[in-house]
Amino acid sequence: MKAMMLNKISTVSERKLPLVLADLPIPSPGEGEILIKVSVCGVCHTELDEIEGRTPPAAFPIVPGHQVVGRVYAAGAGVGVGAGRFEIGARAGVGWIYSSCRSCSFCESGYENLCSGFVATGRDVNGGYAEYMVVPEDYAYPIPDVFTDAEAAPLLCAGSIGYRSLRLAKLQDGMSLGLTGFGASAHLVLQMAKHKYPASSIYVFARSDREKAFALQLGACWAGDTREASPERLDAIIDTTPAWTPVLEGMKNLKPGGRMVINAIRKEDFDKGALLTLDYSTHLWMEKEIKSVANLTRPDVSEFLSLAAEIPVRPEVEEYSLEDANRALLELKEGRIRGAKVLKIG
Repeated sequence: MKAMMLNKISTVSERKLPLVLADLPIPSPGEGEILIKVSVCGVCHTELDEIEGRTPPAAFPIVPGHQVVGRVYAAGAGVGVGAGRFEIGARAGVGWIYSSCRSCSFCESGYENLCSGFVATGRDVNGGYAEYMVVPEDYAYPIPDVFTDAEAAPLLCAGSIGYRSLRLAKLQDGMSLGLTGFGASAHLVLQMAKHKYPASSIYVFARSDREKAFALQLGACWAGDTREASPERLDAIIDTTPAWTPVLEGMKNLKPGGRMVINAIRKEDFDKGALLTLDYSTHLWMEKEIKSVANLTRPDVSEFLSLAAEIPVRPEVEEYSLEDANRALLELKEGRIRGAKVLKIG
């Protein structure tokens, strides 16, 4: 099978395109696993974090990709018995959570995203930048019929992490919400928030005129620069950027008691100096909060897929071939985005 493979930590640039096209054996599903013939795989900023070493793979070589949609091609022993959910040929999706230990206190209390045995798709095991991949059946998801494969891909991470972020923001209808950055995740959060909280005003902080115009098109009441003051102080802000500065600037725009939810696995190194500018009186005084979002649980993904189909959410996607994965990653790093990027594979 064809796959785009990462062999070492690398900086993504015009001169350093980190993924190489490889011919790998088709994997065989083990007990409780299904083999998926991949149709599409979303491109996520977390792949940049993996490639550039901010959250490095467990071992090399590795096939990245954790927003996977395809069809069940084969099944291992035990699949389809009892709680089995997939037939051969059924459409299935895979997200960031590949598996967890299922027995620790976090797993047993609904926080499998915090499990020390958390295994990440495309980082700790081979992911979806390939024609086939295996996954435990219990960690795959049926895809609602309302979505095409390409539309469904970003829902499995960008949308689902946005759903978890919105829950953690503790918003109530009529409260104001800010979004910093306006890429794959934020454009889905905006649609979700408008559905769940129709009386709430949504403000977007973005770095490009293209992103601001897109936000206004989708229903934001205001869109400004990352460093601008919003027209009113906000009850909650969800940060979807890879940088630290938008968090600091956003904290200034919170009401007393407001909450900043950081939707990012890592922040990029070039911005780490801004950490030194965190000022208690400016950013945290008046009982403001900062809440990080760590990984995803399976209910996050399942619940969001159902909600997205009910709304329905309409992801904006740009499609690339598998062989063009490096170009998609470079454009993502350079901020050349509108919605989500998706590799078309099968």
